[in-house]
Amino acid sequence: MFSLARCSLHRCPRQTPLTSWRSLHTPAKPFYRPGSPKNLRSAETTSQVGIKRRTYAQLTERNSIGAFTPTSAALFILAGLGLAYYFRHEKARLEEEREKERGLKSYGRPSIGGPFSLTTHDDKPFTDENLLGKWSMVYFGFTNCPDICPAELDKMTAVLNKMQKEHGDIFLPVFISVDPARDTPRQISEYLKDFHPSFIGLTGGYAETKAVCKAYRVYFSTPPNADPKGDYLVDHSIFVYLMDPTGNFVDAFGQNVEQEQVCEKINEAIANWQKETGKKV
Repeated sequence: MFSLARCSLHRCPRQTPLTSWRSLHTPAKPFYRPGSPKNLRSAETTSQVGIKRRTYAQLTERNSIGAFTPTSAALFILAGLGLAYYFRHEKARLEEEREKERGLKSYGRPSIGGPFSLTTHDDKPFTDENLLGKWSMVYFGFTNCPDICPAELDKMTAVLNKMQKEHGDIFLPVFISVDPARDTPRQISEYLKDFHPSFIGLTGGYAETKAVCKAYRVYFSTPPNADPKGDYLVDHSIFVYLMDPTGNFVDAFGQNVEQEQVCEKINEAIANWQKETGKKV
């Protein structure tokens, strides 16, 4: 009995697994599973390092082929410069318009018109004082004009017909010749028969013609020694000047201004005059 017990006691140590005994004295090499937290952290670190290296290596390439290329940068700069120029130009234009408005309010209308002394187509004297009391429409031309002068006088005739129906006989149309060598009172009288019957034709010598043209800032090319029998054309300014009943300049209508626009401007001028004076003339 005692021997069996002793034998079992001696066998028990020999039946202990070798690995369990070795783990107590010689530690085994660490073994990590693929899904362990440490392995995940190691993989993430390696991946981040790889990403950083790839981003740094591709930085130059991205700058050259990305969305913000040198070409797009140049276009962006040019667009910015263009916008800056536009807004600067627009600001200057608005400032100029404001200066003009302030100038008109401060200094009034341009100085157009003034004293003159000419002869009517009826061979009577006529001065700037004869313009007072009516709305004058003054045009400079010559009777040998082939097309422009007749067209402008026809337009004035149509405007006068309409304005007289609306406002009555408060207008005075005036034709001043810039060809004193050929446009005699008799010649002008025959010429004006084709237009509105209220037209007053005026002519004079070269000095008088030059003086009235200077007063109204009208250019004309007739030389002082022009041949009365010569066949020549005269270059001159093409404007119809609207003067108020006191003889002051109101507006100027060029060749491209249509009949309806002229009527609108005249009606506006008469309305403003009536507000200030209480009457049309």
